[in-house]
Amino acid sequence: MPFVKRLSGAFSRADKSAFVVAAENVYNDRGAKGANVSSRYHSAEKGIARVLTVRPKVAELVFQLYGRALHPELFEVCSSTAVHRENYEVKIDITGTGHVVTWRHAGLTLTEVATSALHPLPERRRLMNYRLKGQRRDRVECRGGVSYEVDFELEPVNPELFWTLQEELTRDGEHQGLLQRFDSSGRIALGAVSYIHLEARSRTFQVRAFHTFPDDYAIVKSHSVFRIP
Repeated sequence: MPFVKRLSGAFSRADKSAFVVAAENVYNDRGAKGANVSSRYHSAEKGIARVLTVRPKVAELVFQLYGRALHPELFEVCSSTAVHRENYEVKIDITGTGHVVTWRHAGLTLTEVATSALHPLPERRRLMNYRLKGQRRDRVECRGGVSYEVDFELEPVNPELFWTLQEELTRDGEHQGLLQRFDSSGRIALGAVSYIHLEARSRTFQVRAFHTFPDDYAIVKSHSVFRIP
């Protein structure tokens, strides 16, 4: 799909291919492979959660990684799902400010957070802390050969492409993945959308997240890989 390919243009050539293929899988109605997934939503309407909340400003966003779990009361969870495999388990939350991914394996916990910089979070065992602007890639090596890799990007797009993407994410997210629609901020009639696609294999877990920001015609997208040797 042309808009999906344009959306992934800022990633490297190798990662771009994987990102586009995954996005096309989502839009072609193929779900996460081999995952045992259970979901919880605050609305029964086609698996879409609705809450009375709006996005933070794009300039306030941060992307963080912790080597520990974070207390769930730190976040306003809008929708949630869990993945259980033989070698690991994961909890994925869409929050009022972004998302939280908590991955556990053999006593090791990694927590990925996309949120507002104005949202106070602890500093203890924080392994990564970036302002969400432009594009960035990073990698963390953990004990036992476990690794975490991430690409994330804040991409401004023209209004026509922005609304095309948001319509596609909303329509396709009704059938699979984790989807959250937010209320309008008041300046623009339609609210933001968060969509998360998961791929669970025996030793790798991938998360592809899209968060839209209508007031700024911007999209935050991330691709994270948790890998067991």
